[in-house]
Amino acid sequence: MEDIKDCSTPVYYHGTRANLKMGDLIEPGFNSNYGQRKKAKYIYLIATLEAAIWGAELAFGEDRERIYIVEPTGPIEDDPNLTDKKIPGNPTKSYRSSSPFKVIGELHEWISHAPEQLKMMKDNIARLKEQGIEAIED
Repeated sequence: MEDIKDCSTPVYYHGTRANLKMGDLIEPGFNSNYGQRKKAKYIYLIATLEAAIWGAELAFGEDRERIYIVEPTGPIEDDPNLTDKKIPGNPTKSYRSSSPFKVIGELHEWISHAPEQLKMMKDNIARLKEQGIEAIED
């Protein structure tokens, strides 16, 4: 008999420019990919591919953009940077944790945003930075 996958378990993604391999742990304590790049108290994961693509495209660094499939090793909570502050509820299904995420796969094929969309997003982030609005809340 064939195993039936539990469809109630969400798939979580982590968009980045870090070069990781299967089994690696993504842990807090490294410089954040966003904002002032201070040491991150939390790490972030997301359950929508669209938001994971933005995460990869906006991540700091020169390495290629990557989207990993990750598995939380501890509790996760709604991402306060998006939930109810910018977007009511949690439609992006963005979460954070102080526990590591285990890399269990990588998406090799996904469609990037159009260059104009990416430029508009980066310009908006730059405007917020000029206004002193920090992207990441710890």
